[in-house]
Amino acid sequence: MKAVVQRRYGSAVLGDLDVPVPGQGEVLLEVRAAGVDMGTWHLLSGKPYLIRFLGFGFRGPKCPVPGRDVSGVVKEVGPGVTEFKPGDEVFGTCEGSFAEYTVAPVKQLARKPGNVSFAEAAAVPISGGTALQGLREVKPGQRVLVLGAGGGVGSYGVQIAKAMGAHVTGVCSTRKVNMVRSIGADEVFDYTVADFTGTYDLILDCGGARPLSVLRRATNEHGRIVLVGAETGGSITGGFHKSLGSILLNPFSSKKFAPLMSQERADVYDELRVLIEDDKIKPVVERTFSLSEALDAVEHVHSRRSIGKVVVTI
Repeated sequence: MKAVVQRRYGSAVLGDLDVPVPGQGEVLLEVRAAGVDMGTWHLLSGKPYLIRFLGFGFRGPKCPVPGRDVSGVVKEVGPGVTEFKPGDEVFGTCEGSFAEYTVAPVKQLARKPGNVSFAEAAAVPISGGTALQGLREVKPGQRVLVLGAGGGVGSYGVQIAKAMGAHVTGVCSTRKVNMVRSIGADEVFDYTVADFTGTYDLILDCGGARPLSVLRRATNEHGRIVLVGAETGGSITGGFHKSLGSILLNPFSSKKFAPLMSQERADVYDELRVLIEDDKIKPVVERTFSLSEALDAVEHVHSRRSIGKVVVTI
């Protein structure tokens, strides 16, 4: 099969690999599309270096094929699998989705929503799942601020918060304003012109550029600040330093920081499937790339130019 092959950090090529064999609790997928996010760039580059200590491989990547978001068709089921059968259309996460075939654990897969394409489905799992888990405590009528509303997690955050009955304010750059407004934001601030104002019950920080002190001032008493990630740190800890610092502040304030470590689980993806089929959320796919252009897709996301999601189609 054709696959993007990565033997060391910072380098990958399109090459040939054997088709993998599903093990216990796994299925073999014919990959139709693979989503791209900043996490893909981190695992390709090996930066920040902290990720190497988190189990992804110290000297080189443990998985020779990049990509985690996936949608495709089940070709073969491994031992013990009863959830799916050959021919089922699914989406979720795995290791090595930048390939014509991959194996995926059933505990990280759900049935593909029937009203979206494979490319749209592949744009959902990690970004949509992160937004959903970050917004669990939102209640109808609350005010929610989404920083980085024009990106992958942010575009889902706006839609999911609206589906929960919140008043949603999105913050993004000029070229993303129309998209953020079109997906349901009640207010949109173009930070290149004027930054956001007001106070909020929950802030979903997908941008990471603002100091913790600014976020705390913009939060109501007993409010919550969910830190999704940041790309503003150095090559050692990246944006993790912000999450680590926020934990030290929590004992001294009623306004709580919540560094988010989202989980890749079938029940989360099935919940997203229902929201999509009920037309509560819709994937925003700016652009698709072929498998041979996968590294260009990753660089496009890393450049922060993408609006919504970018997908590799196979």
